Amino acid sequence: MKRIVSIVMALVLTLTLCVSMTGCGEKKAYSVGICQLVTHDALDAATKGFKQALIDRLGEENVTFDVQNAASDPNTCNTIANSFVQKKVDLIMANATAALQAAANATASIPVLGTSITEYGVALKLDNFNGTVGGNVSGTSDLAPLTQQADVLMELFPDAKKVGLLFCSAEANSAYQVQVVEDYLTKKGISCSRFTFSDSNDIAAVTNAAVAASDVIYIPTDNTAASCVEIIGNIVRTAKKPVIAGESSICKGCGVATLSISYYDLGYKTGEMAADILTGKKNVSEMPIEYAPATKMVNESMCKELGISVPNGYEVLK
Repeated sequence: MKRIVSIVMALVLTLTLCVSMTGCGEKKAYSVGICQLVTHDALDAATKGFKQALIDRLGEENVTFDVQNAASDPNTCNTIANSFVQKKVDLIMANATAALQAAANATASIPVLGTSITEYGVALKLDNFNGTVGGNVSGTSDLAPLTQQADVLMELFPDAKKVGLLFCSAEANSAYQVQVVEDYLTKKGISCSRFTFSDSNDIAAVTNAAVAASDVIYIPTDNTAASCVEIIGNIVRTAKKPVIAGESSICKGCGVATLSISYYDLGYKTGEMAADILTGKKNVSEMPIEYAPATKMVNESMCKELGISVPNGYEVLK
């Protein structure tokens, strides 16, 4: 009888321990690798939101972050992604296109979530992309309605005849955005010219050429441009040429208006997706790409500097 009681008590103790551990076999401590392409306000906000969502969902004591910055070098993204695979992290968050490409190439088994990615089909060279990547990759997109960004340009500058499209030729998603905007504006009778820089070294010369040949500049969501907004801003201010930006951090640095999203909220949503994957609630291969709503915003100080009236229906960038 004593033996039976001992066995029963042992079973009860085991069950109690299982419950206290939030289910037998479920891991409580998770390691997450974060590869961020470059430092600028938008990507920084996305990383911050991502980390906060995981802390909110899993508890700060149950998740560790290995945050690595590639300093705008795609080759460094490859090195970082491979190091995460060697460390056997539980999940990789890839912040920006080059980081996503590196992580997707580095592993087919560790879940990879992208954020600040404009178009996954373009970034990963997917044919007939339908909104779900499949395999071990999913994430969030920072794609704002591109034709509506073009509408902002025409709304604020109805007399513009020549638009300069300024972007980095090394960023596939920048070229995608420019193509959509260019096609839309051309159909509206507006002449568009492309001004491409390969990296930060030639951005000043290319920007000078763009302002000399254009009435308005359009800059898409572009990481190289975002990391060089001070250079661009100094040039467009001197030339008194307005910039319509694809996202808020570029607009804050050198633009007058944007139709953009909150990158913190985008990162937070990515973190919520990560929590569902890590806790086994969802399978990354079945998760569609998530999007964030866009808001029309103006850079009030730049508008005043260029003598542009702030229109109704726009939020003021903080």
